[in-house]
Amino acid sequence: MGVAAVVVVALGVVVGVLAGRSFGAEVAGPALPAGFDPSGPVPAGATANGAIRVGAPNAPVTVRVVADLQCPACKRFEDVNGALLAEVVGSGLAAVEYNIVTFLDRASVDKYSSRAGNASYCVAAHGTSNYQRWLEAMFEQQPAEGGSSFSDDALIAVAEQAGYRDPAVAQCITARTHDAYLRARTAEILAGDVQGTPTVFINGVKADNRAVATEAGLRAAIESAR
Repeated sequence: MGVAAVVVVALGVVVGVLAGRSFGAEVAGPALPAGFDPSGPVPAGATANGAIRVGAPNAPVTVRVVADLQCPACKRFEDVNGALLAEVVGSGLAAVEYNIVTFLDRASVDKYSSRAGNASYCVAAHGTSNYQRWLEAMFEQQPAEGGSSFSDDALIAVAEQAGYRDPAVAQCITARTHDAYLRARTAEILAGDVQGTPTVFINGVKADNRAVATEAGLRAAIESAR
């Protein structure tokens, strides 16, 4: 996870990718299956609100990151702050909750946003110790907006390279097992106080995007919350 181009990121990450609540109808994506209960069941490895929590249960600080894997600003945030988030998880200072959402299927020809979001649940169900490594690889290989992207086989390859080699992970990715759940959680999250991605919360308090756009700024915010 690199920390280069911090000045560029400091400008770019605050832009986000949502215009606001008027975007809500498009955010939810295709209609959910008839009879789908958005309250459950929660995929293995996820919290009640659909986040993937990485780190000690008793960590004094919880950092929550809301991101779409197709979002360029989210990639810039990961490039700058991914190593720090892995560091604070490793030291026990903080746990990180990743709320992966999907509203950028329109930015690729093959619904990369929702397929990648589904893959997030597929890998997390088989443990979170490699999750940050998987997330780093996903952002490193983020496809450009407007074109073709990864095949399911490519998503499976990324998972395997990050240590998720159980055949059930591949099956989950190709079957898009958690697609409906992902879309339901996305609709709920974006109907709340998240108007753009990435959005960061520290111990439940929404952070100022400019303040956490750099590694130094995010580190200071985490330290002050302990």
